[in-house]
Formats: sequence, C-alpha cells, structure tokens
Amino acid sequence: MRITENAIRYPVSTSVGVILLVLFGIIGLIRLPVQLTPTVDRPEVNIVTTWPGASPQEVEREIVDEQEEQLKSLEGLVKMESSSTDSVGSITLTFLVGTDLDSAVVKVSNRLQQVPSYPRDADKPVIYSVDPDTNAMAWMILRPLEENGFEGDISTMYRLCDDFLKPEFERIPGIAAANIYGGREREMQVIVDPAKLAARRVTMNDLAEALDRENRNYSGGDFDEGKRRYVVRTVGEYRSEGDIAELVVAVRNGVPVHVRDVGRVELTHRKARSKMFTQEGPVMALTAIQEPGSNAIEAMAGLKAAVARLNDGLLRDRGLHLSMDYDGTQYIHSSINLVLTSLLIGGTLAIVVLSLFLRSLTSTLVIAVAMPISLIGTFLFMKMFGRTLNVISLAGMAFAVGIVVDNSIVVLENIYRHRQMGKPRFKAAAEGSAEVWGAVLASTLTTIAVFIPVIFIKEEAGQLFGDIALALCVSVALSLIVSITVIPSLSARILHTAEDDAGRRGFHNLWGSVGLADRVRAGITGGVGWLLQTTPRRLV
Repeated sequence: MRITENAIRYPVSTSVGVILLVLFGIIGLIRLPVQLTPTVDRPEVNIVTTWPGASPQEVEREIVDEQEEQLKSLEGLVKMESSSTDSVGSITLTFLVGTDLDSAVVKVSNRLQQVPSYPRDADKPVIYSVDPDTNAMAWMILRPLEENGFEGDISTMYRLCDDFLKPEFERIPGIAAANIYGGREREMQVIVDPAKLAARRVTMNDLAEALDRENRNYSGGDFDEGKRRYVVRTVGEYRSEGDIAELVVAVRNGVPVHVRDVGRVELTHRKARSKMFTQEGPVMALTAIQEPGSNAIEAMAGLKAAVARLNDGLLRDRGLHLSMDYDGTQYIHSSINLVLTSLLIGGTLAIVVLSLFLRSLTSTLVIAVAMPISLIGTFLFMKMFGRTLNVISLAGMAFAVGIVVDNSIVVLENIYRHRQMGKPRFKAAAEGSAEVWGAVLASTLTTIAVFIPVIFIKEEAGQLFGDIALALCVSVALSLIVSITVIPSLSARILHTAEDDAGRRGFHNLWGSVGLADRVRAGITGGVGWLLQTTPRRLV
C-alpha cells in the first residue's frame, strides 16, 4: 500500500502527524464540556401564569382552559400537560425531537397573545424554555451572621436576592436560571375595616377599581411656547403610603370618601408561602440551574467565585453570609474519576497481557504507543461533533481499549512473521502490512457498522448512547489508520524477533527459556482442550 510505504519511507512526517493528532486531541479534551451524562434534548416549553388569591378551579376555568384552546393546534406539538394550583396555572408543551426551541417559544408567545382575555388582576404568562423545576446543580443558603448583629426576619431579604444575587448568578456562563426560595416580596397593603365600608356604602369592588384607576400616568400631549417645547403629563402613580391614603374612593352625599376613612395603608411584605429552615434557624435558599450542553465544572467554578465575591462585599456589609451547601459537580468528579481509573487499569492490563504473550519488549512497546494515539485522538473528534465529556463517552473509550489494539496486533504479528522468515525490517514491514490491510479494514468496518446507527437515532436513547457509539467508532477508525501507518513505521526501525530479544541481556533473564508467558499460554491451551474434551458434541 502506498500509505504504508510512505509512512515507512518518511518517518519524520509520520511522527509529525502523530504529534499533531495527539496535540489537538489534548486541546479538544481540555475544551470539552464536562457533564455527568450526555445532554438529552427535550424540546419542552413551560408556561406559568399567576393569579393571586384564585382557587385551582378558577385558575383552570379562567386561564388554563383558554390557553389550551389556543395552544392545542401548534405545529409539531406532541403532548400538552397542565396543572392548576392555588393562584398558579402551568402548562408544559412537548414538541417533536429536533424542534428549534427558540422558534417554538416565539410560536407559543404568538398563540398566547390570541387569548381573548385574562382576569383583571392576573399576571402576564411567563414562558420558560428551561424547566424551572429541573434538578439544580447547586444549592446556596443565605443566613444571618450573629457576630455582625443582623436583626430582623431573614425572609424579608427577598428583594436583595432578586435584585443582586439572582442576576449575579444568571450572568455566569453555563447557568440558565436561578431560583429563590423562602423569601417574601415587598408589597403595599390596604387593610380595610368592613364596618367603615358598610357605613359609607362602599364595596370592595369600588375600592379595588379606584386603586387601579388612579395608579396611572396620562399623557396630555405637547405644545410649543416660543423656542421651547413642553410635554404635558398627568402623574398619578403612587409614590408613598400617603398618596394611597388620600385617594378618593367615592363620593357619598357630596362628601368624598378617602382610603384613610375606610382603612389604613402599610408598606410591608407578602404572606410567606414557603419557609426554609436549617439547624441554625430560618434561612433563604437559592438554586442554580445548569444550561444544557454547558461545562458543569466551569459553571460551578464561576458560581463559587461569585459567592466568594458577594460574601466579601455586599453581604458582609449587611451581616449576611451565603454558603454553598450542595455542589452537584462533586458527584460528577467522583463518577468521571472512577471511569478514568477503569480506563487506565484496562490499558495497563492490556499492555501486561500483550507483554506476556508477545514475549518481546519492542513488540509490546509498539502496541503500547499505538493505543494512546487512538484514544487521545478521539477527543478531537468529540469536540468537533459537539459532544461532552461524561461517564457515557468515557465508558465508550474504556470499552474501546481492548478493541483498538486488535488491528495493531494483527498487523504487527504479520510483520513479525515476515521478520522471522529472514526479510529485512523495511521489507517485512511493507509486505506484512500489505498482506493483512484488507482483513483489518473489513474488521474495522464491521465494528463501526454495529455502533454507527446509534448516532443517527434522534430520540432520547440515541442522544443518551450516541456518545458511546461515537467514541467507539472514532477510536476504532483511528486504530485502523494507526495500524497501517504508525505500526509499520515503528516496526521497520525497532522491531526485533524473539531470538533477537532472547539474545539481549536482561530480557532473557526476565522471561527465561521457559518463563511465565510459556506457563500461562500452556495453562490456557490445556484449559481450552479440557473444555473441548468434556463438552458433549451434539449434532444440531
């Protein structure tokens, strides 16, 4: 083969190619996003609508049913699920695999605008392309520092978390969203006396309509006065509790009825819907949701840096402390380290077994060099195909350890046979490789044909196991290239026969005339023979 002959004739070019493959493979490994499992694309859109004070039945009848009527005919919609709880209605839309989420969000938004009407005090629907209930990669606890003299209720720090902590976390690359638990938002409350309302013949609807009607700014147009232009505006938005207290709700018998006549106005916090506690007492919690396909390790490093920065500045001045109580990357580290350990042990055992049976230091060295070339080069293609480094892809590479040496062993054994026939190294390397390259190619293609269909499966199974299929296919394909280029090039320069190695001092002393390898092989041969003799032969 011309490729093999060129690899033997130009060893410097072959070495440069190997170095470049390994170098870019290492760069790809460094830049690969690290996750626990592969990213499974679930094209889902979540819609959450809040109606304070409404019962689940009212939420379903007035909001969810109307939204479902508009959303049920969306293109590519597979499943629609809804739930109605106290004050909150949510809808989850599942689309066909491969649907562009950005385009789906736009279509959902357009359909929601076609809903005829919403209840007057209901909030606008919020659309999420990432499920807010997804398992968080980190939990952070906000607690008071006793030594700094923090006084008050920690749950009233919701505005601090919403205005400063949450945006700080969501700006970190790899963080899709941050959620707040255990806090109470600030709100202006009008606490009325029913007896005073009845005495002045004012209903709750009259009060609610007046509060909503007057809390607005109106534009009165503009006019020119000489060289100047003036814009006329009527400012009616409330700025303080006094503005609301002086609001005229109605006129009875020619006497205006103010809000202060029927109740009082207070700037306070909402009633707590949930509370968070630790052994030290009440706290607030923040979670961070990882963006799909991002590097979990880098995102966690950014989170920890942000937590340290906030503790040293903003929070310390307020007598608060934010601690990282759950780190999801710890399990990722332990799982990946376990798979990497298995990969290294498997490679080491493969080299040990080869040295036992080949009984040649140079032959073992040739195979040992070829193995990491195929595995490290796989990382380059994983980066090119947009994959991640996870336990599935690493497991595929662990499986490939025993497969990538097959092609090299076949080629090396045939070259070794030609060397024993008395041929020079260069001629034995060229002719030995040319004899078996067809068989090696067929063996590689059959292995790839088994795993490559998994890569093209778009469902969850294909997305989950696509990494293991890609790792196996790429590593086996690279082992084919290595076996017909690197193996012949190395064999033409350093390969010795068993007789050559036995004549070398040190190696002969290591194995002896009948060494461990002979005893191991004899044991395996005897065991196989015994099994063949004891197994009854049946004609099928």
